[in-house]
Amino acid sequence: MPAFVDRTSGAPEPRQVLRPHAEHAFAAELAALAAQDDRPRPARWKLSPWAVATYLLGGILPDGTVITPKYVGPRRIVEVAVTTLATDRALLLLGVPGTAKTWVSEHLAAAVSGDSTLLVQGTAGTPEEAIRYGWNYAELLAHGPSRDALVPSPVLRAMKEGTTVRVEELTRIPADVQDTLITILSEKTLPIPELGQEVQAVRGFNLIATANDRDRGVNDLSSALRRRFNTVVLPLPETAEAEVDIVTRRVDQIGRSLDLPSAPEGTDEIRRVVTVFRELRDGLTSDGRTKVKSPSGTLSTAEAISVVTGGLALSAHFGDGVLRPDDIAAGVLGAVVRDPAADRVVWQEYLETVVRERDGWQDFYRACREVTV
Repeated sequence: MPAFVDRTSGAPEPRQVLRPHAEHAFAAELAALAAQDDRPRPARWKLSPWAVATYLLGGILPDGTVITPKYVGPRRIVEVAVTTLATDRALLLLGVPGTAKTWVSEHLAAAVSGDSTLLVQGTAGTPEEAIRYGWNYAELLAHGPSRDALVPSPVLRAMKEGTTVRVEELTRIPADVQDTLITILSEKTLPIPELGQEVQAVRGFNLIATANDRDRGVNDLSSALRRRFNTVVLPLPETAEAEVDIVTRRVDQIGRSLDLPSAPEGTDEIRRVVTVFRELRDGLTSDGRTKVKSPSGTLSTAEAISVVTGGLALSAHFGDGVLRPDDIAAGVLGAVVRDPAADRVVWQEYLETVVRERDGWQDFYRACREVTV
């Protein structure tokens, strides 16, 4: 049976859900932070900016409560993002695919407002109503334009409630729809001309948008709209160790919800996946000695997480529960070879010139060769 959520209370029914919202999955950590947070909080914030940053970056509270890291990266990036939300500027999280933009935006909204569900998903077909408001046409036809007939968007709800709203993939939204945000972000007002009224944002309102800087539409943001945002670029992990840590943590979280084996059982294979992705991404082997060609895909951290999770599922259901090269080879091939012609040549050359000659990688080489040929 589905797990229904009562939006009025913000709490799910006591049934298992596949992926709880951040405010539910980490409710104990948020409660512990709120209980020990004695720093100033902006209007309607659940936590102080310091506590929000601690929630994202992790730490140990005075009472010994361990706050797990949600984001592994430069602390200053998180501090700038949190501080932006405490001002009247909206926040734009920019980065290549797989740099945790959506993940960070969800956790920011959960920590600041206690609700990450006010969300507009940007697509090429996102209508203006998704950002402004729509109408209940049965009510509209029966009684004409009225507040009762108006259907508020997540943005309008956040303005009225003084909370944080998220807009995912902003640059995928048509330019004329994007620009409906200009008045909202500059004047903090949303006119409703059909009623001769307006909605003014109350204190606590702000907006987090995400954008992929490899999308063709990223430069289509008008200069007027871009000025309303403070842009924070989320980089790829600086080191292999950091990326291995990120992949291991996320795979472990996902695996627990799917009853899969513990990720640390396959740390060697996780390290191999990360190494392959980083070398192909950078066009250079980790020792700096050999140049390699890069495939057309991004080979992001998120894709590494997906490959390892799929491998764990294979090992759990068709193996002995321990992650091995045979479990991840097909996933690595699928992530690397997006263009069947060009990428396959890049992958085969990398296998023969790098993987084949690497000490301790013979099992991985054989597994990859088996699924590639």
